Amino acid sequence: MPVHLTAAGVSLVMDERDGGVLHWGRALSEATVRTLGDAVPGASLLPLNAQVHQGRPGLIGHRAGTAWSPSFTHARTVHADGARLTVHAEDPHSRLEWRAELELTASGLLRLRHGLRNTGTDTYQVDELTPVLPVPSRAVEVMDFTGRWAKERQPQRHRLSRGTYLRESRRGRPGHDSPYLMSAGTPGFGWDDGEVWSVHLAWSGNQRSYAERMPSTGCVIGTGELLLPGECALAPGEEYVTPWLCAAYSASGLNGLTPRFHDWLRSRAHHPDPEARPRPVVLNNWEATYFDHDPQRLMPLVERAAEVGVERFVLDDGWFLGRRDDTAGLGDWYVDPDVWPDGLDPLIEHVRAHRMEFGLWCEPEMVNPDSRLLREHPDWVLHAADRLPPDWRNQQVLDLCRPEAYAYLLERFDTLLSTYDIAYLKWDHNRDLVEPGHEGRAAVRAQTTAAYQLLEELRRRHPGVEIESCASGGGRVDLGILEHTDRVWTSDCNDALERQEIQRGTNLLLPLELTGAHIGPTTCHSTGRTHTLAFRAATALFGHFGIEWDITTATDAERAELAAWVAEYKRHRTLLHTGRLFRHASPDDDAASLTAVVAPDRSEALLSYVQLTATRAEIPARARFTGLDPDGSYRLTPVGPQAGANGARPYPEPAEATGEFLAHIGLEMPRLHPESALVLHAARTR
Repeated sequence: MPVHLTAAGVSLVMDERDGGVLHWGRALSEATVRTLGDAVPGASLLPLNAQVHQGRPGLIGHRAGTAWSPSFTHARTVHADGARLTVHAEDPHSRLEWRAELELTASGLLRLRHGLRNTGTDTYQVDELTPVLPVPSRAVEVMDFTGRWAKERQPQRHRLSRGTYLRESRRGRPGHDSPYLMSAGTPGFGWDDGEVWSVHLAWSGNQRSYAERMPSTGCVIGTGELLLPGECALAPGEEYVTPWLCAAYSASGLNGLTPRFHDWLRSRAHHPDPEARPRPVVLNNWEATYFDHDPQRLMPLVERAAEVGVERFVLDDGWFLGRRDDTAGLGDWYVDPDVWPDGLDPLIEHVRAHRMEFGLWCEPEMVNPDSRLLREHPDWVLHAADRLPPDWRNQQVLDLCRPEAYAYLLERFDTLLSTYDIAYLKWDHNRDLVEPGHEGRAAVRAQTTAAYQLLEELRRRHPGVEIESCASGGGRVDLGILEHTDRVWTSDCNDALERQEIQRGTNLLLPLELTGAHIGPTTCHSTGRTHTLAFRAATALFGHFGIEWDITTATDAERAELAAWVAEYKRHRTLLHTGRLFRHASPDDDAASLTAVVAPDRSEALLSYVQLTATRAEIPARARFTGLDPDGSYRLTPVGPQAGANGARPYPEPAEATGEFLAHIGLEMPRLHPESALVLHAARTR
């Protein structure tokens, strides 16, 4: 009898004899499952050349050139325990033990990782260990993501032809061009249509993702850590455990993937609870004052922030020794007495007196060559040879594998968090790892693990402090870093038009409460584009809302409008941060973008209609929103201080509609100017 795990419309069926995957996809009946064992050949979680697999092997390794072709056929067992399943096998010839751990969560998310133990008496070199999952032959289209600084998570698609489609990140972090989520699906799969199989690696270091279609062995999709030469040498008795591969299946397009990830993330014990502690409105001073920490500029900014309803004030770069610009000071984590002669207490007291939390920017993993730390400890830098790697952003990478460097950072930030009333750390990581070596050996894995340990120890010592993962914006956004942090900074780009697509890709994996989304200045510093406050606010509303703007220069009317948007966020944030997210495309062209966040009980929803560019149609296509109760009736009201565009009515007709009408007929929308948005609240009336 095959082993069957099922949850939330997903089935995983494994052969109890050898641990092969007979099915991963839509939920199956027990009657169908009983026929699989004889009707369908099992697919290996660890494809190997010894199994006559002629594609990429799941394991590449050797013992000084021998034992390079393992075959795990001895003592193979499959053990099921509720929603968890373990496959174990040995290879006496290669002197290795292998196990696969699988878990199907209540949301239908499948988590998979491998463990490999050296049972021999000499070193076994692991070059690659990548978990894979089978996908059916009808999955002929692949979608993943690419990007750059300030333009992360841009989707790209192509047909999965015969051979291997491979993406690698060798940046020491996922990078702005991370594949993020690799999906294989039926032709033309979209937000609402098609079957999709997707994988994401919960890891913040180097990684590899691929989809492969071979003439003889079917299709697989997988992702794992990319190991640099010599990075994983197993001594006798040692074990290497891969990061978790997180996999999701949907029978209803990309929108069916979202709850798999979001519901699992929200079920974690350490996940921010939007109801017990609502996600606070943030103001970060970076785009307001940059390195200028003159109290005469900052104190009024604190006061204006409080007036518009901000709940957390974050002091960004420039507070520590010698930090007047980005060329010096990184590593010297002491409050600079030249800037703050009385320490940070006067500013923090001012922030707290205005009923806000205080947050602080830092970049612990990096160091400037022009710093006291590096002058005193020039050997505390990751490097591969008798030279430093090329500078990038005037920075080098501090070697966290070195116990003294790790201890220094732990002491500095433990002291800062103990000395000052700090509720939040914005933890930045502003460069890729180039030639990342420790004592001559490649060390991305060790560096990543040490960063995790440092974050976790600080959280253990200061359990009330929240930490944001920032990496030049969105360069380290993954489920690995989110086991040790409380949100990510989605992108350094606060341009609302760019943010529409960046947030669209990001929130396919992450719920809104984990993704920072701020209102930037009227003219964006990274693009030069100018937007209305209404468009900037309507975009930031769909995330963890904040402000990155010198509002001391705003007019009275702008501050009043901003305060109104802050109030709308506070009014709706529980819905935004507990509801189910649906994305839709405009049926006519790509001129419009549609979003719905629907309450778990479907009693209410927020609907967003964004006019990205001018529509080619005289009359915009009707906007359809799914997810609401088809039999329920909903009253629609505008959200925020919005006005009509081109003299059009400021909200669509009808003002009340059933969930069925919204999903299948749709709202007649006003014709909006490009780069503007309309947000509606749908409240159930019956």
